[in-house]
Amino acid sequence: MTYETTQTSVFDSTPDSQMYEYKQSIEKVQTELLKYGLTSNQSKVFIFLGKYGAKTAPEVCKSLKLPRTETYHLLSALQNKGIVTATFQHPIKFNAQPLDKAIWILVNSEKERVKSLEQMKKGLSELWDNIPTFDSIHDEVEEKFQMLQGTNQIHSKITEMTDNYDDEFLILGSEKDYLKLYHGDFLESFVKSKQKFRLLSACSEKTAYIFDDLERKNIKKLNKDIENHLCFILKDNTEMLFFTKNANSVDEPFAMWTNSKSLSYAMKLLFESLWASSKNIHL
Repeated sequence: MTYETTQTSVFDSTPDSQMYEYKQSIEKVQTELLKYGLTSNQSKVFIFLGKYGAKTAPEVCKSLKLPRTETYHLLSALQNKGIVTATFQHPIKFNAQPLDKAIWILVNSEKERVKSLEQMKKGLSELWDNIPTFDSIHDEVEEKFQMLQGTNQIHSKITEMTDNYDDEFLILGSEKDYLKLYHGDFLESFVKSKQKFRLLSACSEKTAYIFDDLERKNIKKLNKDIENHLCFILKDNTEMLFFTKNANSVDEPFAMWTNSKSLSYAMKLLFESLWASSKNIHL
C-alpha cells in the first residue's frame, strides 16, 4: 500500500485523522527498534526514509521537525550502522535499507561486538592480575543478593550458573518457565554434562519433547496441586535464583539471585520434599 507524500507526514497525524492508525503502528515499530540499539530519533528517521523514500537531509529535518545539526548526526549514525545509504548526486539523498536487511545488519553487528569483547577478555584479565590487591583484610565470603530485571540480565546470570557448577544443579518450574529455558538453550548444557542435575517440571505431555535429549531419570513431574508461579534454580547448594514474577506474566520478568546459605538450604529442603512426592515423566 502506497501513499503520496503530503505536507503533513503521518508522524504529525492527530487522533481525528485517517492516518492516525498508521502513526500508532509506527510508534510500536519505533519501540521495537529501540531493542536493536537505535535511539528514538534514529528509529524515527529510519522509519521515515523507509516509508517516504529517498530524502535529502533538509527534507528529513523539515518533515520530522528535528534540529538541523541533530539531523545530520542522526543520518551519519545510521550510515555508520549500515542501515541507511547515501547517493552521490547533489543534493545528497538518503535511503533506508529494507527492514529485514536492516535487522540482519544490526543483529550481526552486535554479534561481532560481543565476539570482540570475548577476545579481549584474556588480555584484560592479565592486566587485572598484574595489579596487586591493596586490601590486606580477607574476610570469609559474604552473603549477598542481587535483583535482576529483564530477560537479558536473568539469562546472563543463569548462563553464568550453568557454566561453572561442581556438585549438582536443580531446577523447579512451570511449563512456560521450562519452555523459556529450552528456547534459550539453557537445557543444552545438561545434555553432555557429567555433573549431576535434577529437574522438577510442571510440563504436560505436549511439551515433554524439550527433555528428549536428557536423562529421563533426572526429571520428575510436579503434582498438579503445586502453584504454577513457583520457579527457582539451585546451584551446588550455594547459589539460588528465584523468580519473583512467573514466565506467565506479561510484564518484564524479575528474579533474585543470592548465595545465602540459609536460603539455599531451605530451597534444597523444599526441592527434596517435592522430588520425593513427584513421579517420573513418561519415556
